[in-house]
Amino acid sequence: MTHMAERLVSPPEAEIGFVGLGVMGQPMALNLAKAGTRLVVWNRSTERAEPLRALGASIAGSVEEVFSRTRTVIVMLVNEEVTDAVLGRGTPEFAKLVSGHVIVSMGSTAPDYARGLAADVDAAGGRFVEAPVSGSKKPAEAGQLVAMLGGAPDTVSEVRPLLAPMCRETVVCGPVGNGLLMKLAVNLYLNTMLAGLAEAVHFADRHGLDLDNFKEAVDAGPMACGVTRVKIPMLIERNFSVQAATSDAYASTRLIADAARATGVASPLLDLSSALYGESVGLGNGRLDMVSVIEAIEARTEAIDPATARLPHQDTTP
Repeated sequence: MTHMAERLVSPPEAEIGFVGLGVMGQPMALNLAKAGTRLVVWNRSTERAEPLRALGASIAGSVEEVFSRTRTVIVMLVNEEVTDAVLGRGTPEFAKLVSGHVIVSMGSTAPDYARGLAADVDAAGGRFVEAPVSGSKKPAEAGQLVAMLGGAPDTVSEVRPLLAPMCRETVVCGPVGNGLLMKLAVNLYLNTMLAGLAEAVHFADRHGLDLDNFKEAVDAGPMACGVTRVKIPMLIERNFSVQAATSDAYASTRLIADAARATGVASPLLDLSSALYGESVGLGNGRLDMVSVIEAIEARTEAIDPATARLPHQDTTP
């Protein structure tokens, strides 16, 4: 079930909390503020909140202040450990914080983690919706993300309109856990696609082809899409400024692999791309864009033994 987000929405009367203003969170919150949403925001590094102040958002001095002033809180944090720490999960403060609130978690976590967090929020007297998003920094800035929602139907229906300024479309996926599983399925395609695109650019380059011609050929063909139009120029220019970080891509592949193994599902392409992203992280590219995976592919090329035209670790037995 899909829903095209309404671009014109009436500003909500109540203030909405927003916790986490990183690479994705800041542009998402900015789009909410520009649409007239009354925000109370918090981020560990306060300078990330300043652009929100200019748009009329209130800057909270603590997470507790955000929760004391709002009833719906959007959480966009980097991982499970940070989310637990910020919410005080596992401490007596957690129940005090989330009781009576709707928590909208828009970060990418393991589905089982989200199910556990949702159960804890429910036990404390709150409600929980997962809404992980597909898209990187540029779609976040343009309000063109796609959210995949999981949660109780009435709470999902309540939350959906709030996402309109950030998301061009929302997809309702069922109970908590299904939204994140859908995000992992989408990311499996994205991660393998970008590794393949990087390898294709490397192949063309090492054969002396004009990379602008390569771009032209892809743009004219059936594989052309928004991703290729953004990422091919980055690969050609060796511009690895972060849109979606390599370390995040690698973490995503590990989440997907864990979910696959838990149900006995084979993931051969995912496993290879995971190794490449891990190698790119090992080269120091963790906070660069995920297209820096091309450097891991290049390193494998340099390791080929010219005498056998095989990688050193490959079996040469017929």
